[in-house]
Amino acid sequence: MFEVSAQQTFAAGHALRNYRGKCENVHGHNYVELKRLMSQVIERLDHQFLNDIAPFDVLNPSAENLAKYFWDQISGSLKSEVPVAVSEVRVWETDTSIAVYRP
Repeated sequence: MFEVSAQQTFAAGHALRNYRGKCENVHGHNYVELKRLMSQVIERLDHQFLNDIAPFDVLNPSAENLAKYFWDQISGSLKSEVPVAVSEVRVWETDTSIAVYRP
């Protein structure tokens, strides 16, 4: 089995057919909430010495632990009108080395 992913963002409006509730009306999404949340987490870590930042002042700042940290931070902050879950987080240490966290 293969998995292919591509990153892209877009903004669009829509209305759900055969649905009773707020989402049956025309409304929009910018589909970048996840990107905004990731930017907030990255901003806390960018150009920092990770060993000085909690939880990595105690926890080893490995790619594996970083992947779980991102999942914890994003999953706890993700809000949506429909059920949404982060299925996995990938952290590349190098161009050829990756750690993946799946809850």
